[in-house]
Amino acid sequence: MRRQVLLFLSALCLGYVIGQVSYSIPEEMAKGSVVGNIAHDLGLDLKRIRSGKARVYTGGSAEYIGLNKERGVLLIQERIDREALCGEMTPCALHFQLILENPMELFRVTVEITDINDNAPSFTNAEKRFEISESAVIGSKFMLEKAIDSDIGTNGLQQYSLTPVDNFVLKLENQADGNKKAELVLQKPLDREKQNYISLLLTALDGGEPQMSGTMQIFISVLDVNDNAPTFAKPLYRAKILENSPKGTSITTVSASDKDIGSNGEVSYLIAPSKRLLNELFKIDSKSGEIILIGEIDYEKANAYQIDIEVIDSGGLSDSTKVIVDVIDINDNNPHINIVSKSESILEDSPPNTVIAMLSISDPDSENNGKVECNIDSNIPFKIQTTLSGFYTLITEIALDRELAARYNITVTCNDEGVPSLSSSVTLTLQISDVNDNAPVFERSSYEAYIVENNTPGLSIFTVKARDADWNQNARVSYILEDSSVNGVPVSSYVSVSADSGVIHAVRSFDYEQIKDFHVHVKAQDGGSPPLSSNVTVKILIQDQNDNPPQVLYPVQTGGSVVGEMVPRSADVGYLVSKVVAVDVDSGQNAWLSYKLQKATDRALFEVGLQNGEIRTIRQVTDKDPVNQKLTVIVEDNGQPSRSATVIVNVAVADSFSEVLSEFTDFKQDKEYNDNLTFYLVLALAVVSFLFITCLVVIISVKIYRWRQSRVLYHSNLPVIPYYPPRYSDTLGGTGTLQHVYNYEVCRTTDSRKSDCKFGRAGSQNVLIMDPSSTATMQRIQSEKSILDEPDSPLEVGIQCL
Repeated sequence: MRRQVLLFLSALCLGYVIGQVSYSIPEEMAKGSVVGNIAHDLGLDLKRIRSGKARVYTGGSAEYIGLNKERGVLLIQERIDREALCGEMTPCALHFQLILENPMELFRVTVEITDINDNAPSFTNAEKRFEISESAVIGSKFMLEKAIDSDIGTNGLQQYSLTPVDNFVLKLENQADGNKKAELVLQKPLDREKQNYISLLLTALDGGEPQMSGTMQIFISVLDVNDNAPTFAKPLYRAKILENSPKGTSITTVSASDKDIGSNGEVSYLIAPSKRLLNELFKIDSKSGEIILIGEIDYEKANAYQIDIEVIDSGGLSDSTKVIVDVIDINDNNPHINIVSKSESILEDSPPNTVIAMLSISDPDSENNGKVECNIDSNIPFKIQTTLSGFYTLITEIALDRELAARYNITVTCNDEGVPSLSSSVTLTLQISDVNDNAPVFERSSYEAYIVENNTPGLSIFTVKARDADWNQNARVSYILEDSSVNGVPVSSYVSVSADSGVIHAVRSFDYEQIKDFHVHVKAQDGGSPPLSSNVTVKILIQDQNDNPPQVLYPVQTGGSVVGEMVPRSADVGYLVSKVVAVDVDSGQNAWLSYKLQKATDRALFEVGLQNGEIRTIRQVTDKDPVNQKLTVIVEDNGQPSRSATVIVNVAVADSFSEVLSEFTDFKQDKEYNDNLTFYLVLALAVVSFLFITCLVVIISVKIYRWRQSRVLYHSNLPVIPYYPPRYSDTLGGTGTLQHVYNYEVCRTTDSRKSDCKFGRAGSQNVLIMDPSSTATMQRIQSEKSILDEPDSPLEVGIQCL
């Protein structure tokens, strides 16, 4: 087997190598036969073949040849019949591409299929019959059917032979298409009376090794009298027809003439049986010679047809001519777009000119109809450019940014140059993979947060928020409290920040009077690798709360101080007695103080300034005014709710200090006396209340007990014996021996601080009455005030305090 290898390598500027290699093999090779060592011919390492996932790309046609990645050789996968594959077209070749990835590489491979002598010449018809007039002149020609040999070159049809050659010889004539036209030529006049039937054998031979042949039997009937053969007006006719023309379209009309007259001059036309395909596409009117289209014409299958036309008269004489029909291409095929290789995703930091897809573009139309130009939308950061004929690459034009566009739908549109232009398009979806190239960004450059003092630990103060334009883990933001100190104390002992939500919580309870504001620094960090971060400062301001009452600075309240201020009796209206000075450690309106006179010995004598706390006289002091004046001043702040403090100011209305001293000594003794009196009154009230409650409980208990006893006697059948208690008195007689109720009158004087009691006589008596007629009933009658059954029953005591 002869193998020819042509290797051509070229380096492009796109970052990948494209080469071309050619092989030549005979047809009908067995499956598994080696076509060539493509790895060696392209200079590729077998590891590169395997790691690059090398594959054969045929563009949708049958894969006759495959790749063995382990050996780096091309192998026959399917039986190759050159005649079925290419027909009469020469040269016959298979074109495909070898694709490698990581990085993408493309190599064009051409395998030429050479012909072998595997087809013998054959005739369409096994026999041919002629009717020849005996008057046929020497040199008369009779058209013979061409033999068909699917092989080409020396393996195709080479020569004819005719046996026997007594009356006829074989004449061969080369035609424009390279075929040989065979004619039967009369070299000796016929004599029907001697021989009216002649049998000849026409043999067609090829030039292959071994030589193969085909035969056709020729039967000639000798007729009488027709000595003129028809002849065509032109030896060659040319016609044109548009592809896809409808059936019934007239192509051209051939014309032949016969000098004979009558039936010998009548001619008929027919298409010589050469190729079966012609009879399926064309027909000829046997009378008029008009050639009509009966099949479908496709320029992409054949761009020209050669039709052999025969004309025969009634005497069997004939002539032939050739009609060449050129098919005119129309733009009836859209460009075909095949995706050779593509990337589903690409990193956003990929450099420009990164290849993301390779496309194979083809258009079976011819000339301008088959010229294709591809474009993409100009508003996307990609461009398309051609590499080899029919191949395009889609590459990045500029740097990508996933934050601007996370996905692109790239529509590739290919238009041919036909009129009207036809187009095809394909949409490629490309995902942009994220790279951690964006740091978290806070919504503001700095923050201020407010919290009221005396808060509970754990209270949420403020929330900081940062956003990251990246995606997924790269956009996951965590918040971290940066190390710093406040008044020498770590800031973490004041606040904390939630890593997930950014919520700042108070760790302790704040006191405005100790700290009014402080700064914390929060860092937002994403989850990328390496992580990116940004910082922000949060100023936390403590808001005051009215949690401190006013503090009186003057007058100072001490246990040993009795006299505070002294006012002469000659003081005029508006005389400044004293000034109450107070402060509030709170701030703002919580520290605004107001002064009011709550109590005073003589409210008509003094007043207190609402804002300044000054105590002044509001009338002229007189001799009747007591020396001792006690003023209670209340100091209130303006908070909500307000807090207050009171201060007692002792004012002495006197002209000399000795007068003040004696008055305040008596005042102290009276004060001690009043304090003792109050204590004894409270104690007496408690004792009397206790005795009253005790008596009430005892009386109720006795009443219940006697009621139960009376119920027992009432239900008994025993006789009742009257019982007369001691010191019994008859009410009818009106005499009594003992009063059972006493009235106690308790009297108290204001000076002696003592109580006296008077004991009076009873206001009622107990009476027991017996009914002589009753033996089972005892009645108790109580007077309007009170009746007791026994002399030693509890006393009813009435206490009256004067």
